[in-house]
Amino acid sequence: MNTLGTFLVILLSLAVGAAAGYYGRRLIAESRIRGAEEEASRILEEAIKEAEAKKKEALLEAKEEIHRSRQEAEKDIRDRRRELDRMERRILQKEEILDRKTESIEKKDQSLREKEKEIEKTQQDLQLILTQQLKELERLSGLTSEEAKELLLANVEQQIRQETAVMIKNLETEAREEAEKRAKNIITLAIQKCAADVVSEATVSVVALPNDEMKGRIIGREGRNIRTFETLTGVDLIIDDTPEAVILSSFDPIRREIARVALENLIADGRIHPARIEEMVDKAQKEIEQEIREVGEQAAFEVGVHNLHPELIKLLGRLKYRTSYGQNVLKHSIEVAHLAGIMAAELDVDIAVAKRAGLLHDIGKAVDHEISGPHIEIGVDLAKKFRESKEVIHAIAAHHGDVEPESIEAVLVQAADAISASRPGARRETLEAYIKRLEKLEALADSFAGVERSYAIQAGREVRIIVKPDDIDDLAAITLCRDIARKVENDLEYPGQIKVVVIRETRSVEYAK
Repeated sequence: MNTLGTFLVILLSLAVGAAAGYYGRRLIAESRIRGAEEEASRILEEAIKEAEAKKKEALLEAKEEIHRSRQEAEKDIRDRRRELDRMERRILQKEEILDRKTESIEKKDQSLREKEKEIEKTQQDLQLILTQQLKELERLSGLTSEEAKELLLANVEQQIRQETAVMIKNLETEAREEAEKRAKNIITLAIQKCAADVVSEATVSVVALPNDEMKGRIIGREGRNIRTFETLTGVDLIIDDTPEAVILSSFDPIRREIARVALENLIADGRIHPARIEEMVDKAQKEIEQEIREVGEQAAFEVGVHNLHPELIKLLGRLKYRTSYGQNVLKHSIEVAHLAGIMAAELDVDIAVAKRAGLLHDIGKAVDHEISGPHIEIGVDLAKKFRESKEVIHAIAAHHGDVEPESIEAVLVQAADAISASRPGARRETLEAYIKRLEKLEALADSFAGVERSYAIQAGREVRIIVKPDDIDDLAAITLCRDIARKVENDLEYPGQIKVVVIRETRSVEYAK
């Protein structure tokens, strides 16, 4: 019983304790909830108060900013208003000044109109007085005003014409005297600065021999060596009683020079026979061609003319062996270039063009044996072919007056050519006429069909003609010789007689291998 009671008491105590714990915890929880709610209400109230405080501060700052902006705007408006007031005052002042100026101008305009009226009145008075005086003068002189004017103008015109004529004559005389004096000075100075040798005529060359026995070797068996030499060179080989010397005679100096070089080489070599002669003549031709090129380069260098075409340089070198009225054409061309350059320097014109045209003015004479036509036309064609300038071509064309000079350089080349040709000892007519006769003789022989080469030798007393063996047979050679002789008699004038020799040669060559 006691145990059960105790157990019940214990259960009852546990139940009471559990209930008390439950209600205790609930009370504590409710108490905490109420505290949290109160704390939340407090925080919310503080947040609302803080927000209202910040709102008030923001409103105050906004009001202050608006107040400052309003003050700045009002200040800016005041400044602009002051500026406008200042500008308005300046405009008013300018308007006042303009009004005063306008008033002054109106006064001046009024004064000018009054003066114009006074001037018009004065002019009318003067015109009236002049009319009265003119009538009085007409009455006293017995002439009308038109007649008096014409008479006065005629007298004045006549006087002016006389004075003008005298003045023009004096000026022309002074100009002519001054120009002639200056021209003489320039030409004299040019001639003094350019000294050239006097021409010497020569149509023969003398070749020295080591001994007289060499003459027989040169002649060869039955004269075959000398015939071969003369046939290949076109030069007359004269072997006479002159000790240890033979003479080469030809009007063509290039041929004569080739023959001289070939003969000297043959003498030095000692082997003289037709094949060796042909070899030496070919070698001499090549040597002379080389010398011609070097002579042309030296001439261009001496004058100071550069950038010449190589073919023009060769043609210049050929002028060394060309004469004009006995004057060496290359020396003449160099002399003309120097003279033209000196005169161009005195006149302050293009020296390079004057020198170049002077050097090339007779370039046509280098090939006038081969090309028909005047040397001026040939020279112009060559200059155009090798692209010389228009000024140089014109100077070449005008150097003998066939074309009217259009430049000072062309006139200077013309004058330099005349000076070089006309100075004492420059030219001799006899040699030129002699050479022209020989050239005509060769040209006449070359004009026949079948002729390969022709040479005038023996000072023009013989013409040696080499024909093409395939075109001319032996009988035709006889006929050709007779025809050429008849044409020489009919077309040429010459002293004595001319021997015509036609040579027909057939060669057979074969090589043993």
